[in-house]
Amino acid sequence: MVVNLPVSSTVGAGARNPIFEVRGLTKIYGMGDAEVQALAGVDLDLFEGELVVLLGPSGSGKTTLLNNLGGLDVPTAGQLRYRDFDLSDASEAELTQYRRDRVGFIFQFYNLIPSLTALENVGLITEIARDPMPPETALEMVNLGARLDHFPAQLSGGEQQRVAIARAIAKRPEVLLCDEPTGALDVRTGIVVLEAIQRVNRELGTLTVIITHNAIMADMADRVIHFSDGRVHHIHENPERAPASSLKW
Repeated sequence: MVVNLPVSSTVGAGARNPIFEVRGLTKIYGMGDAEVQALAGVDLDLFEGELVVLLGPSGSGKTTLLNNLGGLDVPTAGQLRYRDFDLSDASEAELTQYRRDRVGFIFQFYNLIPSLTALENVGLITEIARDPMPPETALEMVNLGARLDHFPAQLSGGEQQRVAIARAIAKRPEVLLCDEPTGALDVRTGIVVLEAIQRVNRELGTLTVIITHNAIMADMADRVIHFSDGRVHHIHENPERAPASSLKW
């Protein structure tokens, strides 16, 4: 099935075109006494090329929002638009194509295939993407050009996470969603991973959204969106972004 999703546009200087428009977004899990409201009417715009940090305690709604933005889940109520496409009313086939063509995911755990090399792990994505970059190029972007033929067991945790980043960006996604990407790493290795994410955001113009409970990471963002009890508590905009290497852990 072919679904006509909007065509991606190029990020220009000073462009402020919204990629996502979120209005009254609500997500409820369970029923009756077991009902949990994970999102309680979120209003938000996310723009081309920006790097956004979602900050808040566990259970504040960050991951639920990320899952809705990525088409992994659908809201109970409200509207979620990706450009001119209504994700809140999309079919499963449309969501599948959206995830495949438009979104890259990075999780806390790397989910690499142990029997495949770094190059082969990234190549799995480029085989099905509509306009991929060569897997070698993706790995070079995260400074792993010398580790192409290494298996996951031969790589450090930070290197494995950078392979996961290369895999996510190899299909040239317009949106990169990162859920605690440094959660399983030590400080030094985490900074290397964040540097790779910043480089991808800067050089590819990819809207990048990072979930974290670590307030230190706020300085590397264009905007910091603070969540509490399923709502946007407040939004802080940095006058300039700090390089990951300068973060004081």
